[in-house]
Amino acid sequence: MNAPTSSPVHKEPRGPLDRFFRVSERGSTLGTEVRGGLATFFAMAYIVVLNPLIIGTAEDVNGETLGIPQVAAVTALVAAISSLLMGVVSRYPFAIAAGMGLNAVVAFGIAPLMPWSDVFLLIIVEGLILLVLVLTGFRTAVFAAIPPGLKMAIAVGVGLFLALIGLVNAGFVQAGEGTPVQLGNGGLQGWPILIFVVGLLIAIALYVRKVRGAMLLSIIIATVLAIAVETALGRGENGLGWGLTVPTLPTGVDGLVALPDFSLVGLFADGGFNVFARWSEIGFATVLMLVFTLLLADFFDTMGTMVGVAHQGGLADEDGNIPGTREVLVADSLGTVFGGLGSASVATLYAESAAGVGEGARTGIAPIVTGLMMVLATFFTPLVTLVPFEAATPVLVIVGFMMMTQVVNIDFKDPAIGLGSFMAIIMMPFTYSIANGIGFGLLTYAFVSLVTGRGRQVHPLLWLISVVFLIHFAEAPIYALIG
Repeated sequence: MNAPTSSPVHKEPRGPLDRFFRVSERGSTLGTEVRGGLATFFAMAYIVVLNPLIIGTAEDVNGETLGIPQVAAVTALVAAISSLLMGVVSRYPFAIAAGMGLNAVVAFGIAPLMPWSDVFLLIIVEGLILLVLVLTGFRTAVFAAIPPGLKMAIAVGVGLFLALIGLVNAGFVQAGEGTPVQLGNGGLQGWPILIFVVGLLIAIALYVRKVRGAMLLSIIIATVLAIAVETALGRGENGLGWGLTVPTLPTGVDGLVALPDFSLVGLFADGGFNVFARWSEIGFATVLMLVFTLLLADFFDTMGTMVGVAHQGGLADEDGNIPGTREVLVADSLGTVFGGLGSASVATLYAESAAGVGEGARTGIAPIVTGLMMVLATFFTPLVTLVPFEAATPVLVIVGFMMMTQVVNIDFKDPAIGLGSFMAIIMMPFTYSIANGIGFGLLTYAFVSLVTGRGRQVHPLLWLISVVFLIHFAEAPIYALIG
């Protein structure tokens, strides 16, 4: 059920905890906050399963992978620390974890260009820059530089990109003979494809029925079905043709519970601390573009989630402002830094926090409860090795749909916004690069504004960003000309 958006009922605090978190003042109770924190956990716990399948299986420039169990452990760890911090610092019901969409940027846009240690160093730098922007108030300038329509288009493009990744990783869409892509391997066949289809239908059904934890439940149900199929029909050595993990029944307690493997923590330091030397090979223009890509996506994803969830809980005014915005953004920025330190990708505010708000949560106690549950989750990471791509990737398709719903808010009648948004949306999946989509979207917007006589309306920072992207896209011919 939706939370009321009216002003909270002010009551006298009942003790130090109540006073610090303003529980009674916001019309809540300790029991309600605990229930809300649990609801948020179960709504977002799928990230402990899904993030490892994205970050843990992607190859860096050297062909190295991080490993699914290891990424699962640090994903839960970073979510725990960041959510606990958010609860104490901001005292709002916002939870933090590795961001969907942002992890796709990291896995498919950045890792192919540099070693994993450099990837996470980049994330730490991005988080520190974001923190400086928050503390100096520069975030308003960055926010004003990008038109709202293009911000929405970026989210829509990332959604389509995630959906494509899900379809490809499941084998539902494959490279064709004579066509760039086709449906399956010339058609839909095989038990793994059936598991994907059933998992997608289950995810859709649970989502439209507004079942709490719909995505996590769909992964669990599809995984159980996959294990049943493999047990009944599999002949060993992946005879059924699973895309990544062969789903098998766990053997013994070690297959369910184990001490978490935190070996990835601090991976960023493996290349030393000479940042300029580490990034010189790929070029500083590319590094700048990648940092900006993460910064843009992280910053605006946080702002949108914060405003949306705050509105749902009656914590924001008509302009979307909430008291203590700075504290929220500081905690979120530190979450990104923790994501780099822990090698779990960029951590950001989770829209699934709305599940806790829907249960009545209004204070920072809720994300503290969520964080404590994430601590427990670190001991159950062996379970993620049971999940095949075909059981988890339907969630990517649903997340893609959720992100694409913002397309209705884009003003396509404005040629600059419309064409810029269109280029951003199509270039992300068509070039398999989120950064390319953002770059072409901003360049198109700036160019159309210029030729229609509205160049002065383009923010100076946006012109600077456009030049950076232009240099990036022209790197090959520039190097050829110089050489």
